Amino acid sequence: MSELYSNEALFFDTFAFKIAGWLQVMQLNRTSHKQNIMVDHVSLSLIDWSRGQFALTAIYHWIFVPLTLGLSIIVAIMESIYVRTGDPAWKRITRFWLTLFGINFAIGVATGIILEFQFGTNWSNYSWFVGDIFGAPLAIEGIMAFFLESTFIAVMFFGWDKVSKRFHLASSWLTALGANLSALWILVANAWMQYPVGMQFNPESARNEMVNFWAVLFSPVAVNKFLHTVSSGYVTASVFVIGISCWYLLKKRHMDLAKRSILVASIFGLATSLLLAFTGDGSAYQVSQKQPMKLAAMEGLYKGKQGAGLVAFGILNPSKRAGDNADAFLARVEFPKLLSFLGYRNPEAFVPGVDDLMKGGFRPGYDHVNILEKEHTFSVEEKIIRGKRAVSALGAWREAKTAKDTVKCQAALAELRTNFPWFGYAYLNAPESVIPNVPLTYYSFHLMVYLGLFFILLFAMVLYQVTKDRIENRRWLLRLAVLSIPLVYLASEAGWVVAEVGRQPWVIQDLMPTMAAVSRIDASSVIITFWLFAALFTILLVAELKIMTRQIKLGPKEGGTN
Repeated sequence: MSELYSNEALFFDTFAFKIAGWLQVMQLNRTSHKQNIMVDHVSLSLIDWSRGQFALTAIYHWIFVPLTLGLSIIVAIMESIYVRTGDPAWKRITRFWLTLFGINFAIGVATGIILEFQFGTNWSNYSWFVGDIFGAPLAIEGIMAFFLESTFIAVMFFGWDKVSKRFHLASSWLTALGANLSALWILVANAWMQYPVGMQFNPESARNEMVNFWAVLFSPVAVNKFLHTVSSGYVTASVFVIGISCWYLLKKRHMDLAKRSILVASIFGLATSLLLAFTGDGSAYQVSQKQPMKLAAMEGLYKGKQGAGLVAFGILNPSKRAGDNADAFLARVEFPKLLSFLGYRNPEAFVPGVDDLMKGGFRPGYDHVNILEKEHTFSVEEKIIRGKRAVSALGAWREAKTAKDTVKCQAALAELRTNFPWFGYAYLNAPESVIPNVPLTYYSFHLMVYLGLFFILLFAMVLYQVTKDRIENRRWLLRLAVLSIPLVYLASEAGWVVAEVGRQPWVIQDLMPTMAAVSRIDASSVIITFWLFAALFTILLVAELKIMTRQIKLGPKEGGTN
């Protein structure tokens, strides 16, 4: 690969030098539909199907990941109780849940591998532009986390009675650590796409290069995203364990296993659901600071206001469009000034809406720094102009370098660096293209919040009843817990819809829109693989459900090993 791209001219032939051509083609195709997008003869079909294929893989993959994250911890806790007490019942309980963990882990790995390969097949321009940064945490995930997880999981499954109790317990905790470290590095990579830091654009290679690893790792967006995402996995696993255990109580089977499992899962679930709420507040705060358009979509806020209220319940007006005077809601109930407080820690802060972010010229939050020094004071039209200046400066730098004109080189480089924060806007033809799908983002966000509050209440009720030793008599609660299993998956997926749909059209915030990231391949190949993956993932999911259901019906072997 280094030999292939060793020639500087080939750098620009493959990526940078085409930028100006893409912009010209886009300008000629302003009459096209769907935000007037046409990049270097890349069809809308290719962009849409590439996005659809990645979304399909991510959605299926995320069905398996949360249970792996949370169940690994719960299994380790149960085994710790077994080692501490020496009670063989806890060993039987641990091995039962470990079996379900193993089934889920094995199938989840397959979807994860396909997901990472798609960066090279469907999103090669993205990989070229930021691969030096994005690839680093993914490489660390494979070297550090996945190998740790995959090594000690073998001891977990096959080391019973072959290694000491303490070594086996250590293996269980190391497997759980590996699973969560794996999530850490993947979420660091995703957080960088939402808030790119710790990097510098190199005009020589037309690539972004990492200059501060710690800024990438400890970005406030990365920290909050990791804590919020893994805690959602813990809540998912807790609801799963409680739901299956309550099903046993309804069937009057494995009563001891069910009650003990419910006790562990309800304590763990209540603690982590509170953590989930806390980190959710932190994540929303970071969104307000770093991605205000996403926040506006999450709240259906079109016209910004000082002392903005938080919508507790609302029905969006389907005919509402940016810039018109129609009310954004058909009906709503809101908490006064709460959005300003949560978003800027000031109940009187100004929260910009969709219209404000498009027009610019406002003071965000309660920061009274000179308005001209704030990025959000620029309108989208101004950002598009500045983005095109950055692209033009890159071309001018290229020409000056070829001509060996040092003065022009330095001037062009200075212009590029000044306007690079808006580099991605050069690909946009209309200000409206920066608006994500507001209804999908809004309803997904509120569904996630409603269900999150419901799970806190569910854990509290279940914990109270099990400690009073009367949960088996609360059949309505047992049924509610069983029905909560699909609800927790729905909440988890809704969270990712908010995170990813809410930042559209950006694949890298402000630096690269989705249209520029896609590979230049034939759309038919993406369509074919989309349906192949859809069939494959559905088969895997059905297989998991059948194997899981069979194992749950069998239950643990009473008085023996599982």
